[in-house]
Amino acid sequence: MRLAGLLGMAVALSGCAVANDVADQLARDRAKSVVNSVVARNLPGVDAAPVTDCVIDAASASEIISIAGDSVTGVTETTASKVLDIAQRPQAVECIASVAISGLLR
Repeated sequence: MRLAGLLGMAVALSGCAVANDVADQLARDRAKSVVNSVVARNLPGVDAAPVTDCVIDAASASEIISIAGDSVTGVTETTASKVLDIAQRPQAVECIASVAISGLLR
């Protein structure tokens, strides 16, 4: 009986993990659309997708959720400023430089 209870809890927790992964991916996808528009607006002529990926990877979970919310309400100057601030973090700068060197930015 004890083993069955533990197995039941393990299944329930794994279901929560799957739901969390789905929610995380949805937020990241929504945030990417916002970041992509900010990057495209501020860096015309640059392939925004790789830069967007770098910014998203450098952002915290709470920043991603906040930015994702703007996919519904619209991009504000505050959001654009937040995206540009994240893009200046060492992790983002290294990533952007790496994709630029590999020729992904045109």
